[in-house]
Amino acid sequence: MASLSLPKHHFPSVLPTQTPRHNPSSKTLPIVSSSSHSQFYGLKLSNSSSLPIPSSSSSRKMFIFAAKVDKGKVPPAFTLKDQDGKTVSLSKFKGKPVVLYFYPADETPGCTKQACAFRDSYEKFKKAGAQVVGISGDDPSSHKAFAKKYKLPYTLLSDEGNKVRKEWGVPSDLFGTLPGRQTYVLDKNGVVQLIYNNQFQPEKHIDETLKFLQSL
Repeated sequence: MASLSLPKHHFPSVLPTQTPRHNPSSKTLPIVSSSSHSQFYGLKLSNSSSLPIPSSSSSRKMFIFAAKVDKGKVPPAFTLKDQDGKTVSLSKFKGKPVVLYFYPADETPGCTKQACAFRDSYEKFKKAGAQVVGISGDDPSSHKAFAKKYKLPYTLLSDEGNKVRKEWGVPSDLFGTLPGRQTYVLDKNGVVQLIYNNQFQPEKHIDETLKFLQSL
């Protein structure tokens, strides 16, 4: 049987070559919540919120932090409003030790636990001659409600816009999405003698600061 031989030709591909499209959601990690808002140690997010997964270069940047306030130095001065709307300056506390702690937000689980731990040990701080001061970006009315609800006997300052937090160089957590939790102990001359950071075990701030104050 005779066979039919066709000349060889190059046939173009029927389907055009497509460049894979970048999936914008491929680099995001959704935050799943059964309620309208999630609260994770100071982080408030809606159901539609997502956290970017950083590249290897951004991950390295997250851990490189040049603190603007170091042990043995006098931190930047500030004047902020307290929970009663009164202006309070850092210089007001000079002459006595001050325990100044930055926290993410009022009414979040970790921050509430930390605030109440300071409250429960407040008499010990007074006995050590120290003043306790909490600072977050919440406004004075939020601080007032927070202090009233949990019977907090110490000063809460409103750092709206996080200006003081930035000036002091308080590091952030969770790839920069969560304001950090950091405690500073200043001596009676206003010099930083202890810096303590722990985002997920807020009660340890109280133990660490009390031990240090009692050792002075």
